[in-house]
Amino acid sequence: MVASGVEPGAIQTVVPHVLALAPRRNPGVAFGLLAHLPPAATIVLALTVLAVVLYNRSAWSVTAAGHWGLGLMTGGALANITDRLRFGYVVDYLDVYVWPVFNLADTAIVIGAGLLLLALRAGAPRGHAGRAADDGRPACSTARSRQGGEI
Repeated sequence: MVASGVEPGAIQTVVPHVLALAPRRNPGVAFGLLAHLPPAATIVLALTVLAVVLYNRSAWSVTAAGHWGLGLMTGGALANITDRLRFGYVVDYLDVYVWPVFNLADTAIVIGAGLLLLALRAGAPRGHAGRAADDGRPACSTARSRQGGEI
């Protein structure tokens, strides 16, 4: 919507000295880094990072922050991957004057990463050994089960 409503290279001020719409084509990764890589390489890189995040989702999904963080990161990454597949670049358009121009998907990724860090800090991931069960019994007692005792 911004790319079609604002001329490329133009700046449309929303809040003076705070926020402007400034569409830019970003062929690179974050903040234009690795712009020399072909679009296919940046897509593979993004999909690899997304796969690692999703593979380890049990480490973050214990809390609401983990659920929201995982959803925001996944949604933001998929939005940027979609742009790269469609155009060969991502359209960045939010300019806050003290940071490189970025887009809403980038915002979702950064907020999601922050929420995942909060979720990790909030406690041990679900299902890991050593965490006590809700009823106060040990989570694992393989030694007792080998001896024929109750689990």
